[in-house]
Amino acid sequence: MPSVDVVDETFLAVPPAVVAAAFAAPGAWRALWPDLDLEVATDRGVQGVRWTVRGALVGSMEVWLEPVLDGTVLHYFLRADPPGPDGTPRPLPVRRGAAMARERQRAAKTIAFALKARLERGRAPGEPPPAPTDPPTSG
Repeated sequence: MPSVDVVDETFLAVPPAVVAAAFAAPGAWRALWPDLDLEVATDRGVQGVRWTVRGALVGSMEVWLEPVLDGTVLHYFLRADPPGPDGTPRPLPVRRGAAMARERQRAAKTIAFALKARLERGRAPGEPPPAPTDPPTSG
Protein backbone atom coordinates (compact mmCIF):
# COMPACT_ATOMS: atom_id res chain seq x y z
CA MET A 1 0.00 0.00 0.00
CA PRO A 2 1.38 3.43 -0.89
CA SER A 3 2.28 5.93 1.83
CA VAL A 4 -0.14 8.48 0.38
CA ASP A 5 -3.52 6.93 -0.40
CA VAL A 6 -6.18 9.62 -0.83
CA VAL A 7 -9.81 9.05 -1.80
CA ASP A 8 -12.22 11.98 -1.97
CA GLU A 9 -15.73 12.59 -3.31
CA THR A 10 -17.50 15.91 -3.83
CA PHE A 11 -20.86 16.64 -5.49
CA LEU A 12 -20.91 19.47 -8.02
CA ALA A 13 -24.25 20.71 -9.35
CA VAL A 14 -23.02 20.84 -12.95
CA PRO A 15 -22.90 18.23 -15.73
CA PRO A 16 -19.83 15.96 -16.03
CA ALA A 17 -18.75 17.65 -19.27
CA VAL A 18 -18.39 20.97 -17.42
CA VAL A 19 -16.23 19.36 -14.72
CA ALA A 20 -14.21 17.42 -17.33
CA ALA A 21 -13.38 20.68 -19.10
CA ALA A 22 -11.77 21.97 -15.89
CA PHE A 23 -9.28 19.08 -16.05
CA ALA A 24 -8.81 18.97 -19.84
CA ALA A 25 -5.93 21.40 -20.29
CA PRO A 26 -2.47 20.36 -19.05
CA GLY A 27 -1.90 23.97 -17.96
CA ALA A 28 -4.69 23.55 -15.39
CA TRP A 29 -2.89 20.56 -13.87
CA ARG A 30 0.17 22.65 -12.93
CA ALA A 31 -2.07 25.20 -11.24
CA LEU A 32 -3.91 22.49 -9.26
CA TRP A 33 -0.90 20.30 -8.42
CA PRO A 34 2.20 22.52 -8.75
CA ASP A 35 4.60 19.96 -7.27
CA LEU A 36 3.48 17.05 -9.45
CA ASP A 37 4.42 16.20 -13.02
CA LEU A 38 1.47 14.47 -14.64
CA GLU A 39 1.29 12.33 -17.75
CA VAL A 40 -2.05 11.08 -19.03
CA ALA A 41 -2.34 7.30 -18.65
CA THR A 42 -6.03 7.13 -19.63
CA ASP A 43 -8.20 9.95 -20.94
CA ARG A 44 -11.85 8.95 -20.51
CA GLY A 45 -13.29 12.24 -21.76
CA VAL A 46 -16.37 13.22 -19.74
CA GLN A 47 -15.68 10.33 -17.37
CA GLY A 48 -12.35 11.73 -16.22
CA VAL A 49 -8.60 11.25 -16.46
CA ARG A 50 -5.99 8.96 -14.94
CA TRP A 51 -2.41 10.18 -14.70
CA THR A 52 1.01 8.79 -13.95
CA VAL A 53 2.55 10.98 -11.25
CA ARG A 54 6.17 12.08 -10.90
CA GLY A 55 7.79 14.94 -9.03
CA ALA A 56 7.13 15.29 -5.30
CA LEU A 57 5.34 11.93 -5.45
CA VAL A 58 5.58 8.85 -7.68
CA GLY A 59 2.47 6.82 -8.43
CA SER A 60 -0.96 7.38 -9.97
CA MET A 61 -3.75 9.91 -9.68
CA GLU A 62 -7.27 9.81 -11.04
CA VAL A 63 -10.31 12.04 -11.42
CA TRP A 64 -13.44 9.99 -12.13
CA LEU A 65 -16.61 11.91 -12.96
CA GLU A 66 -19.87 10.14 -12.16
CA PRO A 67 -23.17 11.61 -13.36
CA VAL A 68 -25.56 11.73 -10.39
CA LEU A 69 -29.00 13.38 -10.40
CA ASP A 70 -28.55 16.89 -11.82
CA GLY A 71 -24.80 17.03 -11.39
CA THR A 72 -21.54 15.15 -10.97
CA VAL A 73 -19.75 13.35 -8.20
CA LEU A 74 -16.08 14.18 -8.53
CA HIS A 75 -14.13 11.16 -7.33
CA TYR A 76 -10.44 11.83 -6.68
CA PHE A 77 -7.79 9.18 -6.05
CA LEU A 78 -4.09 9.63 -5.34
CA ARG A 79 -1.88 6.62 -4.65
CA ALA A 80 1.79 7.47 -4.42
CA ASP A 81 5.02 7.58 -2.45
CA PRO A 82 7.82 10.14 -2.41
CA PRO A 83 10.63 9.36 -4.84
CA GLY A 84 13.87 7.83 -3.63
CA PRO A 85 17.29 8.94 -4.93
CA ASP A 86 16.82 6.83 -8.06
CA GLY A 87 13.31 8.24 -8.73
CA THR A 88 11.45 5.08 -7.76
CA PRO A 89 8.76 5.16 -5.06
CA ARG A 90 10.12 5.11 -1.50
CA PRO A 91 7.47 4.26 1.14
CA LEU A 92 7.46 6.45 4.23
CA PRO A 93 7.21 5.36 7.85
CA VAL A 94 3.54 4.97 8.85
CA ARG A 95 3.20 8.22 10.85
CA ARG A 96 4.94 10.35 8.25
CA GLY A 97 2.90 8.74 5.46
CA ALA A 98 -0.33 9.39 7.37
CA ALA A 99 0.63 13.04 7.89
CA MET A 100 1.42 13.48 4.21
CA ALA A 101 -1.85 11.75 3.27
CA ARG A 102 -3.80 14.18 5.50
CA GLU A 103 -2.08 17.14 3.79
CA ARG A 104 -3.03 15.78 0.37
CA GLN A 105 -6.61 15.08 1.55
CA ARG A 106 -6.99 18.72 2.60
CA ALA A 107 -5.52 19.87 -0.70
CA ALA A 108 -7.93 17.63 -2.64
CA LYS A 109 -10.92 19.07 -0.79
CA THR A 110 -9.64 22.62 -1.35
CA ILE A 111 -9.41 21.93 -5.10
CA ALA A 112 -12.89 20.34 -5.16
CA PHE A 113 -14.53 23.19 -3.24
CA ALA A 114 -12.83 25.83 -5.43
CA LEU A 115 -14.10 24.04 -8.55
CA LYS A 116 -17.55 23.76 -6.99
CA ALA A 117 -17.70 27.49 -6.28
CA ARG A 118 -16.38 28.45 -9.72
CA LEU A 119 -18.43 26.03 -11.80
CA GLU A 120 -21.74 26.15 -9.92
CA ARG A 121 -21.77 29.96 -9.64
CA GLY A 122 -24.10 29.73 -6.64
CA ARG A 123 -26.42 27.08 -8.09
CA ALA A 124 -27.93 24.76 -5.51
CA PRO A 125 -28.73 21.11 -6.36
CA GLY A 126 -32.20 20.87 -7.90
CA GLU A 127 -32.19 24.45 -9.15
CA PRO A 128 -31.98 24.98 -12.90
CA PRO A 129 -28.57 26.02 -14.17
CA PRO A 130 -28.07 29.71 -14.89
CA ALA A 131 -29.11 30.72 -18.39
CA PRO A 132 -26.16 31.28 -20.69
CA THR A 133 -25.51 34.88 -21.45
CA ASP A 134 -26.28 35.82 -25.01
CA PRO A 135 -23.48 37.50 -26.97
CA PRO A 136 -24.19 41.06 -28.03
CA THR A 137 -25.81 41.34 -31.43
CA SER A 138 -24.86 43.91 -33.99
CA GLY A 139 -27.39 45.78 -35.95
